[in-house]
Amino acid sequence: MKKVEAIIKPFKLDDVKEVLAEVGIEGMTVSEVKGFGRTGGKAEVYRGSAYVVDFVPKVKVEVVVPDRLVHDVIDAIQRVARTGRIGDGKIFVTAVEHAVRIRTGETGEDAI
Repeated sequence: MKKVEAIIKPFKLDDVKEVLAEVGIEGMTVSEVKGFGRTGGKAEVYRGSAYVVDFVPKVKVEVVVPDRLVHDVIDAIQRVARTGRIGDGKIFVTAVEHAVRIRTGETGEDAI
């Protein structure tokens, strides 16, 4: 199993949710996060004064998937979350050693 974490622009969340359902993903965790990458934030003007917003609002989508779906999930997220502009986000994949569904006690892929 793998955990796929995607940091995306907030307005792309509904598109990502829909495309993941099409791929067969039944559940996900979504968090509102803030961060910055290479650009170091963005400059804005408020009442005539320029200032830098260090942390840009993003959304983090987390899904745990069987190994066989990892590439489909990555491709789907990348396809719908891409705008072609700076700040489209990142996708991270990590190994998941074990999973347990608390209610039923199911383990492994049965738990996801």
